[in-house]
Amino acid sequence: MATSTPDLADPSRRDFLYIATGAVGVVGAGALAWPFIDQMNPDASALALSSIEVDISAIQPGQIVTVQWRGKPVFIRNRTDKEMQDVKAVPLGDLKDPQADAARVKKGHENLLIVVGVCTHLGCIPLGHQGEYEGWFCPCHGSVYDPSGRIRKGPAPLNLEVPAYSFLSEKVVKIG
Repeated sequence: MATSTPDLADPSRRDFLYIATGAVGVVGAGALAWPFIDQMNPDASALALSSIEVDISAIQPGQIVTVQWRGKPVFIRNRTDKEMQDVKAVPLGDLKDPQADAARVKKGHENLLIVVGVCTHLGCIPLGHQGEYEGWFCPCHGSVYDPSGRIRKGPAPLNLEVPAYSFLSEKVVKIG
């Protein structure tokens, strides 16, 4: 009685069907899994909050504009020449959180100060053009900030935070 052995060197139709069925199965599993994977991406509202663009052309010297970014107020202050001279003249040794004014603004745009408008003590919203230094004053606990957003008096331990920002043009700034 003769027995036959399959010829392993010659691919048959059955081998092709195994490979094709496996490939279709993998593609089908990927197509089925994609909606579940894609739903884990952040939605459009979360992506929109990651950065904002603000037209700064209408902000007059001495004016503070408040915009919302990531659910927080951001103060954009167009400082006057006198305000810039005053904050540059403050010795760093007189500050609770020593930071030069030049480190808080972008070169070429020293008149524009952009800070997160949340008091670093307990998260209150300071009032602009208030306090002893005409910067910001937090009425909740008495923290006083200068026109550079640096803490000068009160219980707040740190300066107002400077968010990441860049100038897209002379009229538009991107925060975030």
